[in-house]
Amino acid sequence: MGCSFSGLNAFYDAANGTGDVWINENRFRIMRQLGEGGVAFVYLVKEVVADSAASPVSLAIKRSIDPSHISDDGTYALKKVIIQSQEQLELVREEIRVSSLFSHPNLLPLLDHAIISVKGAQDGSKNHEAYLLFPVHLDGSLLDSTKVMQSKKEFFPALTVLQLFRQLCAGLKHMHSFEPPHAHNDVKPGNVLVTHKKGQPPVAILMDFGSARPARKQIRSRSEALQLQEWAAEHCSAPYRAPELWDCPSQADIDERTDVWSLGCTLYAIMYGESPFEYVVGETGDSLQLAIMNAQINWPAGSGSPYSDQLHQFVQWMLSPQPAVRPHVGDILIHVDKLITKFSS
Repeated sequence: MGCSFSGLNAFYDAANGTGDVWINENRFRIMRQLGEGGVAFVYLVKEVVADSAASPVSLAIKRSIDPSHISDDGTYALKKVIIQSQEQLELVREEIRVSSLFSHPNLLPLLDHAIISVKGAQDGSKNHEAYLLFPVHLDGSLLDSTKVMQSKKEFFPALTVLQLFRQLCAGLKHMHSFEPPHAHNDVKPGNVLVTHKKGQPPVAILMDFGSARPARKQIRSRSEALQLQEWAAEHCSAPYRAPELWDCPSQADIDERTDVWSLGCTLYAIMYGESPFEYVVGETGDSLQLAIMNAQINWPAGSGSPYSDQLHQFVQWMLSPQPAVRPHVGDILIHVDKLITKFSS
């Protein structure tokens, strides 16, 4: 998958009013916008393949792409990022690099990409735009699903909770097994796509690798600790952020178990619709950081929960404020398989 800066390989065909965009050799028609956030926009696009012998090579016959990721109807998701600084450019390049590393059914694959130079609006300076192409999943995110359940005052069955969660663990284990291990750093329901297929359990796919980095860091000074905290404040969603990323000691070894904390928060959110610490903001006005640092989990009282104490203990296992005590994702997978067997019988 080449990364082009030519400006000829990825651009809106505005002159013809077609709303088309080229990514390297392939042409896509923008159907509609799916979402936006900050400097990024996500569109539903459909590949345009001409009949002439001189037409571009279809994405479907690119040898570098797993056939299972090719759309039957030619539709894909296109992420457009407006880049206005060298720092933003390096962040996008890193997202592309990391996204290209992984190949797993529970991680969203990057199919193709291009970065182009564009003129600044006023002073004629050069900015960039990035185009990242992914498989499209139109059933929405895990966050969308939990909101629907909340609105109905319903809960997912325990087996469904565990099946969704197991898939997240499997995808993260793939990332954590790299050399060096990579942490996602922003595991949360909004970054999990859920696809429903008739007669099959839902499929969970972890997306958005913009914050993913090598997981293991040695912190050996107060300055390094503060730098890590500042980075985490920008890249890791607060209700799902591990305690060591809120208040990092001057002597610390950070590893991939920051993701395990986020996994525990996400499992709670699949069950109850939000992070286990968000209640302090909405109800008591207390400090979110303090609740996280002390692992003050808000468990529904009495008959307010359809889930067993065993599931609650499973969540609690991942939410140890001391990272050295937290399990690794491989240990979590072993335990979740035992729970799935129990709830399936």
